[in-house]
Amino acid sequence: MDKTDLDRLLLEAHDHNDLDALIRYYTMAADECEAAQDIDAACFYLTHAFVFALESGAAEADALNARLAAYGRVHRLDFLD
Repeated sequence: MDKTDLDRLLLEAHDHNDLDALIRYYTMAADECEAAQDIDAACFYLTHAFVFALESGAAEADALNARLAAYGRVHRLDFLD
């Protein structure tokens, strides 16, 4: 996906307070940054996705936390089922 399109989708998701879309689009942005080896930017986007996942109680929170922990950005949390 084009960065301009992804930025537009992120802004629309923020405008609509669509937490599922925010998690999805921030994760996509992180994936693109990881592929480009821009780990600081990837972690920036992962952090946003993680916060929205925590806020909404989304299952993605565990995987996002694991990715951030792998980069030494957070402590690994234990999520209860």
